Amino acid sequence: MPTRSALLVIDMQNATVAMAHRGAETVAAIAGLSERARAAGVPVVTVRQRDEGMVLGTGGWQVVPELAPREGEPVVDKTTPDSFLDTGLDALLMELGVTEVIVTGFATEICVDTTARQALSRGYDLVVVADGHTTSVRGPEDEDLMPADRSVAQYNAIYRTIGWPGRRVRLRAAADVDLSPA
Repeated sequence: MPTRSALLVIDMQNATVAMAHRGAETVAAIAGLSERARAAGVPVVTVRQRDEGMVLGTGGWQVVPELAPREGEPVVDKTTPDSFLDTGLDALLMELGVTEVIVTGFATEICVDTTARQALSRGYDLVVVADGHTTSVRGPEDEDLMPADRSVAQYNAIYRTIGWPGRRVRLRAAADVDLSPA
């Protein structure tokens, strides 16, 4: 069976991008990859977080304009870090014939990582976009957290080396993601 990819753009909403480490650079990398995906016929799936800090319909909840879904593109709303849990994402990907997910978004160590590992557990091959995920800028009150740049680097190292039986896992820069069918 040939590989059919889908690009997941996770939680790139105004409220999250406003607090993101290298937010503008991450948005630019994802935007470029999204345009390439559309041109190649690869589905772009926007995933939005909804919680007490990101209320449906508010400005903070809106996807940043550069990454806003195009008319007719699938949008999945979630209330947990797992883009698959109680969302219909898995059914959507199956309906589209997807065998590989390309993961981008916010926050590296929470929603991006949870979704990436769930994708593997659900039988999808995985591409993590090295320059297409980010986390929040750390303040003095976050002294027990790894600095944002180190957190992103650590997760890139994990996905560069992780093994998953029966699955293909790759880490690629946005410009190096192969969008051609295998």
